[in-house]
Amino acid sequence: MTNIKQTLTSVKKVRLSKELKSLVCEFIAEMNLSWELELKDDELENQACLIQLCGSRDEPVLSGRKKKFGFEISIKGRGHILLPDKKYLFSYLTHLFLDCGEETIDDNGCKKIFSLAFEQLRTAYDYFLTQEGRVSSGLNRESYIRNLAKQAVTHVEVNGLAYPMGLETGVKGETYPMFYTYCPALDQFVYSSLNKGLYPNYYLSANLNYLKQNAKWVTEKGLVPGLMCFEPRSVPEEFFSQYPMLRGARVDHPFRSFKPRYNMTITHPAVINHYKEMVRKLLTEVPELGFLTIWTNDSGAGFEHTKSLYVGRNGGAYLVREWKDDAEIARLAGNNALNFLQSLLEAGREINPEFRVVTRLESFYGEHDIIWNGLGDGLDVETASLAAKGWDMPYSHPVYEDSHMLNGGSAHHQGFDKIETDKILESRERGVKSAFYFGMGPEVLFAPLMGIPYPKLVWKRLQTLKEGQVRDLVVYGGTFPPEQVPYFVNYEILRRFQYGHDQDINSVLYSIARKWTKGDSPDELLQAWDEVEQGILNFPNVSGLYNTIGFAWYRLWTRPLVPNIEAIPQNEKDYYEDMMCTTPHNPNNVDLARDVLFDISSFEHCEKALPRIDAEVWKHLDKAILILTEAVERKSDKSGKGGILYDQLIRIKALKNWIMTHRNIAAWITGVHGYIRSTEDSDRKKYRALLDEMIASEISNMEELLLLFDSDISFIALMKNGESPLMYGENIQDQIRTKIALMKKYGKLDPYIDPDYMVKKAGMKI
Repeated sequence: MTNIKQTLTSVKKVRLSKELKSLVCEFIAEMNLSWELELKDDELENQACLIQLCGSRDEPVLSGRKKKFGFEISIKGRGHILLPDKKYLFSYLTHLFLDCGEETIDDNGCKKIFSLAFEQLRTAYDYFLTQEGRVSSGLNRESYIRNLAKQAVTHVEVNGLAYPMGLETGVKGETYPMFYTYCPALDQFVYSSLNKGLYPNYYLSANLNYLKQNAKWVTEKGLVPGLMCFEPRSVPEEFFSQYPMLRGARVDHPFRSFKPRYNMTITHPAVINHYKEMVRKLLTEVPELGFLTIWTNDSGAGFEHTKSLYVGRNGGAYLVREWKDDAEIARLAGNNALNFLQSLLEAGREINPEFRVVTRLESFYGEHDIIWNGLGDGLDVETASLAAKGWDMPYSHPVYEDSHMLNGGSAHHQGFDKIETDKILESRERGVKSAFYFGMGPEVLFAPLMGIPYPKLVWKRLQTLKEGQVRDLVVYGGTFPPEQVPYFVNYEILRRFQYGHDQDINSVLYSIARKWTKGDSPDELLQAWDEVEQGILNFPNVSGLYNTIGFAWYRLWTRPLVPNIEAIPQNEKDYYEDMMCTTPHNPNNVDLARDVLFDISSFEHCEKALPRIDAEVWKHLDKAILILTEAVERKSDKSGKGGILYDQLIRIKALKNWIMTHRNIAAWITGVHGYIRSTEDSDRKKYRALLDEMIASEISNMEELLLLFDSDISFIALMKNGESPLMYGENIQDQIRTKIALMKKYGKLDPYIDPDYMVKKAGMKI
């Protein structure tokens, strides 16, 4: 008797088509196999994705009978793998070899019917491959893409900038140029006859080469490369000096930017042709490009006259006449956006008939119904919820029903209303794919930490989506570099669920834990994961923004949490403010509850969140840490470095530090705002005592965090050259020490927030 892994290892010859050769070669190299490849295009070209296996004896491969999608093999290693498309082959082979490898094969052989949980797993806003994390320390793009392929991803966005930042220029003190480094627009890779010379050719060439190299690695794994762009994005003012009548909408955020930024008017045929030409050029360079995802109305992009433009409905001269009511403007703006998306689709399908264009609906809250009803074959949507209009999530926290501060697609997003299924089925009849966000790190929760484990929550979310008739997933944020996160159970769960969704999650996790611990302490690892997940589930989000990009933007691990931030002399704050993604008049500089003109948390919410964290989170994280600490200490190598138990111990300790900072932010907001609004001395004393406790807690928290940097475990994403407002740098330890010193020095200041801070700062010379 043998097992699947042994039998696959014993295979000597594999018959396949030329199209699959490089893909199977990749797998052979990955698993160190000695398969001999035999190319037989004439027999296999009409067999979908088929490879035929010949065992240790020189016997003919199976043939002459109809095969079902799946895997079939005899005890002698003779059989076949037949799949509906090559984009599943690399991950399915990995699944057979790694996930099913220990299953026995008896004299009757082994047969597995191919059963997909989801048709498409597409990355979006891939933090490391294409977005701000592409300049992080330790990233190897080729192995990163290989890891995506192993974990069942089928579609990969590939358009990142080769440069650390875009060429967008700005005004002293503004943050807006930072926002052009992610979701780069089409004109950052190619030019058209309309905008030729607007960007340097060397810049476009480097960016295009970055895109093409990513696409090459993606297609070698049988996957589908694609693009994600903010569009229609602003262009340099130089363009409008030549084409003043092609000025479109003002698309910048007036608070974050200090100069107006405009895009081209997409109502004009010349601009539509400009976009179509760029799409054709990109697909001529990479014909395999299969999708273009459009995000909009943020970061210098927006559609003319849509309601969510930061300066209000505005745009070029060709769409809306004066004196139209809101409904008529919404209709015209919505149809104009649809025409733009349709034009991109038509241009792409001239070269790749399978090309698709995807958009989000959140930004179109003023034109939602027009956009939704206008989508058709090839025009798709991605979303956290089809039941929502705008950005508000129609779901509560899974533990705290009174809290709607939920990051869509995260571990806390467990609900799925029937209305979602109804909309999915209705749109499917029109040829529209409705893809749902599914995030398990690094972008949706716990940024910028790497490799936080919560496998059962991942499995439950996948199960909920599948039961809701979801066929297409958007893997928000991508994954982590495998060299830095060698044990990421959340992604193992993704592949296991894709090909084995009918399995028991406890059995799946046990097999993973036993393999990773080499049979030593799998039960303790499983117990630790259970405790971590309960702690995560009980964590009440203090701020959705702080859970993700805001943690680095607002330097929450390096800025001092003192009762009067403004009182710290400027020269002592420069170390973090110089790289803070903020403007000089942003109230977040002095008030952790505010950002630009809105509240990102509230006194009332934080007053509830603070005791909930203390009562329901620490007991679980502390138990997980204790379990793993004792398991590591029992090993002969007391350091335990290099093993799964030590790796998870450090990451869970970092998670505790991360949540503790959120807890202390909640204490800061409660204490400072409570003190300021109090009229009784007894209340002020209560809030002052809370702030004193918070300061001591955060100092201790930072001292514990510093110890983790000596662990040799990469638990946080760091920029490899310096730092930027979007990422911490490798100087973070020095900055944490400075934070501690400033908290000790200024921690006894009276709580104060200048109510006129924003106006006062806005009137100062920069």
